[in-house]
Amino acid sequence: MMDVEERTASVLAKLELVKEIKTKTMQMLKLKERLLDEIEATRKEDRCLSDYRSEMEMLIQEKMAHVEELRQIHADINAMESVIKQSEQARNRALDTAKRLHAEYGPIKAEVDRLRQSCLGLERLPELHEEEPGLITQELFDQLPPAWTHSQQPREEVMPGIAYPQPPSATQAAAAAFIMSQSPLALMQSATKPERPPPPHIPPHPTGPTPTFRQQPPPMKSCLSCHQQIHRNAPICPLCKAKSRSRNPKKPKKKE
Repeated sequence: MMDVEERTASVLAKLELVKEIKTKTMQMLKLKERLLDEIEATRKEDRCLSDYRSEMEMLIQEKMAHVEELRQIHADINAMESVIKQSEQARNRALDTAKRLHAEYGPIKAEVDRLRQSCLGLERLPELHEEEPGLITQELFDQLPPAWTHSQQPREEVMPGIAYPQPPSATQAAAAAFIMSQSPLALMQSATKPERPPPPHIPPHPTGPTPTFRQQPPPMKSCLSCHQQIHRNAPICPLCKAKSRSRNPKKPKKKE
């Protein structure tokens, strides 16, 4: 009887061991399957991450290209504003000179016409707008140049160190005798070439050590969008037009 009981106990123990092995094996197989699935998912995400990083690099390069285009556009706008300002200043100077010459031309022509009619019995010379109708009109000297939107500097500040020509002084009799032998257009050409006065004598400044001034650069920060250096207090980036946010915003005060 003892042998039968021992054998039965041994068989039951083996059956329990087989059951435990089966349970552990099933658990191991499930873990193995999940492990293989996770490894495959990891490899798949690695491939996706590689594609995503490549796309991100392309987007960053495209953004920097647009930032460079914006910088070039701003530079072109600034250059064009300077060219427009210089052109308007040159136009205004030419119009002022033309008005001054026209004001000088009127009395001299009137004196020439009077001498021609009274002394020689000749007809008066044609007016400028009659002689050059397509170039000179009466309204040309009556109009005012449009106001420049930016602040205009005086002539001495725009071109410092340059002596502008002054109107020549001559008697009416000598001018009339000279005009009798020349046409009005030749008179206009000769009137535009006056003699320049000698430059004033400027005493030399005493030599000494030149003071040196160092200008501190303004506080700058990096734009969070285009990563370019902009002013620290700029609300909008002038290059990419993105809103600038402070990395250390002020905390709201607690209400008591």
